[in-house]
Amino acid sequence: MSKDEDFPQPPDLDQMPRFAGIATFMRLPLVSDLKKLDIALIGVPCDGGSTNRAGARHGPREIRNMSSLIRRVNPASGIAPFDLCRVGDVGDAPVNPIDIADALARIQAFFEALAAAGVVPLGAGGDHLVTLPILRAIATERPLGLVQFDAHSDTVDSYFGGQRYTHGTPFRRAVEEKLIDPARTVQIGIRGSLFSSDEMAFARQGGMRLISIEEFYELGIDAVIAEARRVVGDGPAYVSFDVDGLDPVYASGTGTPEVGGFSTHEAQRMIRGLRGLDLVGADVVEVAPPFDLGGVTALAAANIMFELLCVLADATARRGAG
Repeated sequence: MSKDEDFPQPPDLDQMPRFAGIATFMRLPLVSDLKKLDIALIGVPCDGGSTNRAGARHGPREIRNMSSLIRRVNPASGIAPFDLCRVGDVGDAPVNPIDIADALARIQAFFEALAAAGVVPLGAGGDHLVTLPILRAIATERPLGLVQFDAHSDTVDSYFGGQRYTHGTPFRRAVEEKLIDPARTVQIGIRGSLFSSDEMAFARQGGMRLISIEEFYELGIDAVIAEARRVVGDGPAYVSFDVDGLDPVYASGTGTPEVGGFSTHEAQRMIRGLRGLDLVGADVVEVAPPFDLGGVTALAAANIMFELLCVLADATARRGAG
């Protein structure tokens, strides 16, 4: 294990018990100097795009709390992310809880500063609309590939008489703004009742690869991983994990739960299967603590965040960081 003080590590138990101290993601130091980081962990406490059960604005704080249980090494992959890259918590992106347009602009500016410093972002939302300004900040040179774990495609055009910026619209906007390449986009776990029979038309006709939960179980995890890797290819890609992709028995604390989802272990295996892709950022979103019994959803999100950090650190190290 690296002893270099430039590579922040969660403190040892003989220094600080995991229930003590100021809550940060994975008990890492709070860092303000971006030059000291390769990967930044960021809270995005914004749920202005929620259309039903609000509360995801409180997600980052609870994910931080539950992430105190995370240790240093992934037992399945063997990845030790804090040895591969310089990782730290940079706090929360600024938001505006009563003005969506201003919130999106503030979030984008925060992530643009990270991008300018060459820092790879790993965000914790917030509702799924927060992914849009993150993509605006980092997809400046070319559209990115996208691996999306979700119960919903989030490619609806508008809600409530023409409102185009909600947590059900971010990936339609991202395609229109050429932030993601639909031909290099895969959405895994799609399910749930629809408002209309053509609700998925934009995604399918645009070339996105939708893997419904039925197809997920028909194919099996290994085949789903292979398909995701095929779709994304060798180019730079982003991973977005909506916790409602998980079955509600694992993630009840979310805005739009849908029964019949995949398990936390299946999610872990799928994320581990992305190792080797050219990943340039990721997020986990839609944790709503007001609906989270016993903190189970926040705990799941913290562990998903660690899995994402592992594959991001592996990709970042292969590009020469640290």
